[in-house]
Amino acid sequence: MQALNTNPGLLSPFHVAFPVHDLAQARAFYGGTLGCPEGRSSEEWIDFNFYGHQIVAHLAPGETREAQRNTVDDHGVPVRHFGIVLPMAEWEALAKRLRAMAVRFLIEPYVRFKGQPGEQATMFFLDPSGNALEIKAFSDITRLFAR
Repeated sequence: MQALNTNPGLLSPFHVAFPVHDLAQARAFYGGTLGCPEGRSSEEWIDFNFYGHQIVAHLAPGETREAQRNTVDDHGVPVRHFGIVLPMAEWEALAKRLRAMAVRFLIEPYVRFKGQPGEQATMFFLDPSGNALEIKAFSDITRLFAR
């Protein structure tokens, strides 16, 4: 059985929870640096609106650690990561904004798999707790799952 969206045209929001070692730093990074509006919160977690999706930073210092990396297009990609696929113009604007804010990239913004069906723009960076984020874009979003 395939996991398919049964309502074409309406993408269901995803939910992901991840550990952080400091909620104030998570609030500053996700709310300030990335501009994610804050939702509910407690002394142990914070909800953020990540491009219409619910991400939750949970205070769990013992769970934060550096992710293993695998080689993809000659780059060490963190195995444990999450992110979003943006329209190309929005991706370019975000890359420019993050550069201006001196965000340190694990993988600088670039286009990988050039000339192949999966050609995509990508960038990787870490939050203050070491969680890896990937932001990507496709010139043709219909190629998202192209082989």
